[in-house]
Amino acid sequence: MTTQQRRAIVVLSMAAVAAILLVVTAVAGGYRINLTPSEPLGLWRIIPLHRPAALDDIVFVCPPETAAMREARARGYLRSGSCPGGVAPLIKTVIAVAGQHAEIDASVTVDGRVVSSSSLAQRDGKGRPLTPSPSAIIPPGYVFLHSAFPGSYDSRYFGPVPASAILGLAQEVLTYAP
Repeated sequence: MTTQQRRAIVVLSMAAVAAILLVVTAVAGGYRINLTPSEPLGLWRIIPLHRPAALDDIVFVCPPETAAMREARARGYLRSGSCPGGVAPLIKTVIAVAGQHAEIDASVTVDGRVVSSSSLAQRDGKGRPLTPSPSAIIPPGYVFLHSAFPGSYDSRYFGPVPASAILGLAQEVLTYAP
């Protein structure tokens, strides 16, 4: 092995170690990359939430392990990640909290107010039928999540989620909205 080859190996090894350390530090620091159109693409940070989730909070949440989420995983709606069930956290906006009434029809209304960009799709992008969640009063300890992206898989289809599944507030770091 030549001196030049040994140097190249050392440089590449150091670069690989630095990249691994950078990724580990970023994940430990709450940084996540959003590759879904539910919110702007790019780098986000999870900020600890030291209060109950409130309306209009954009949050990272681990999907609950329910039949709807297992079907979503099987259909490819959820990416692999560190949440229970091996899925990645979702990034969504809280549009209803405990005690509010979420009515799901052609679109979503919360306490009688229509939620913008909340039309329900009858089928997903591959033509498979989508089943809306039943209308309900949000139970204590739960939140109703939404994304304005038309193809978003959110509480319109999987219902309210436990507030305890919220990892924290989603803070944009470096994003791009196409």
